[in-house]
Amino acid sequence: MVIGLFFTVVATQYPMGTAAKMGPGYFPFYLGILMTLLGLLVLIKSMGAKAAIESIPKFNWKVMAQITGAVVLYGLLLPRMGFLVAVVVLVLVSASASKEFTWKGSLLNAGFLVIFTYSVFVVGLKLQFPLLPVFLQQ
Repeated sequence: MVIGLFFTVVATQYPMGTAAKMGPGYFPFYLGILMTLLGLLVLIKSMGAKAAIESIPKFNWKVMAQITGAVVLYGLLLPRMGFLVAVVVLVLVSASASKEFTWKGSLLNAGFLVIFTYSVFVVGLKLQFPLLPVFLQQ
């Protein structure tokens, strides 16, 4: 709520514009109001919660390191091995950190993510990514 109120107050110092021709303060102002209302809703819901108190499980450093390592590995693989290999490795390494890991589900997820991100970034936004490994490109 505090962050939402901060954005709302700061946005009032910029020209608002209209819905048809938005000024620089229009989007942050309404986003701040939305954040404030969402925070208020969460606060109200949390006051009436009747949940059982459970102990917090021990922090799993191995899983955290594996997921962080998957992102670092993606960054290292992208320029050398291309977009296709880097995304598949990212999904497989990070998914293997879960107790519910299955090869079938992870490969389906990787396939969907490759198609979706290719469609958005390469086709839609026209960004230049090496798609295949360097040794397979001409």
